[in-house]
Amino acid sequence: MSLGACRLKRSILVFMVELCACLSFIGCSSTGKKSPPSGLPHRVLASQGVTSTSTFGGLVLIDGNYDIIPRIAPLGAGSNPGLMAVSPTLNIAAAFDSSSNTVFAVDTTKEAALGNVHLRGPTYSMVIPTSTPFGYAAVPSATINGFSFSGALEVMNFAGGGLTTSIAVINAQTVISNSNGTQVLVFSNDSNSITTLTPGAAVPPVDTSCLTNPPNAVCTIVPGFDRPVYGIINGNTAYILNCGPQCGGVQASVMVFDLPSLTITQTIPVDAATWAFLKGSTLYVAGTSPTNHACTGQKTAATICGRLDIVDLSSGTVTGTAVITDGYHWRMDLTTDGQLFIGSHDCTNIGNVNNPSGEVRGCLSIYRTADKSVFFPPDNGDVNGLQGFTTRLVEYVAEGGALRVYDIPQDTLHINTDLLPQGTIDIIGYVGDVKAIDFF
Repeated sequence: MSLGACRLKRSILVFMVELCACLSFIGCSSTGKKSPPSGLPHRVLASQGVTSTSTFGGLVLIDGNYDIIPRIAPLGAGSNPGLMAVSPTLNIAAAFDSSSNTVFAVDTTKEAALGNVHLRGPTYSMVIPTSTPFGYAAVPSATINGFSFSGALEVMNFAGGGLTTSIAVINAQTVISNSNGTQVLVFSNDSNSITTLTPGAAVPPVDTSCLTNPPNAVCTIVPGFDRPVYGIINGNTAYILNCGPQCGGVQASVMVFDLPSLTITQTIPVDAATWAFLKGSTLYVAGTSPTNHACTGQKTAATICGRLDIVDLSSGTVTGTAVITDGYHWRMDLTTDGQLFIGSHDCTNIGNVNNPSGEVRGCLSIYRTADKSVFFPPDNGDVNGLQGFTTRLVEYVAEGGALRVYDIPQDTLHINTDLLPQGTIDIIGYVGDVKAIDFF
């Protein structure tokens, strides 16, 4: 068969798959869920950064049932979108464009622009805590004329197209929020404190409550931590990750933090801690210790490895540990069959995935909770995004700028001869993050 005939066959197949998906969705419209303009029931967005003058960046829409890109133009999000955030109800998705320091938001129900907000500098952490068009971004380098501080929590109003308030927080690096957005925790670089905010009490356009007279109605600065970098809020409790030696501190740990009283109630030492994932009463904690980083038990050319600690919150103890890839860990996702995907950036890359010979490894580790083993997929590069599903045994992994699809029972790339021959969704440019915008 000629190459042209092969392409024609594949084009017809892709069209039929998309058509069937659309018809299937229409047939299910009686459930009350309104069809989005694309007609796709299970959608995923990937941020696509490009440097070409002939190709524009944006948010690429993916058919999450078949791992294909429908014939739909990307949603606008600047030329170099990367970091993404979605609301709990998935009605809003936002992406940060590093080329313009702008956050672009889209209404996922309409698959259309909701608005954009220009920040006072780059952000590496943002949240959309509710279904309303408001979000928070930590901007460590934010400066404002007439003020001497550097760093702020920016309150974004996507519908209004601007910042409602800049709350001064020195070197604000990471932000997490409670479920209704009324209480926010901000983590700053090289600090042993965390800043707790009540954004609704802040006075626009610039609130300096954290600089002048804390504690107050807006801001309380809580000391007693050890280079805290991240946390997970569960009801009235926050599990704070102390980075410790990896970030210039003393001891890595998980601190249990009571939100109503703003007090530390328990400290659980761990090997290292920059990111975590909570499942029931089990907290999976990852990091790279500057001292305890031997790659014991592995046949690898890497000389430094990270650690995964399994913490039982009921007893307040570490019940297990595993050796994983190194780097700064900042992504985790647990699949329905118990595969914990762990991603980092700035890790030790070994070999070349494009010209494999011998060991190939990057920033991705897969911890199998069933037998406590660890698998290292043969890939290279930073892991920027992870997205799993409850109805499919696959995991989307944004690694090294590509969007891989992993068959999680086999821990291999999901190969579909007609639709996904290389196990990679064909997106032009650099994939900076990936998020599902439908529950499936």
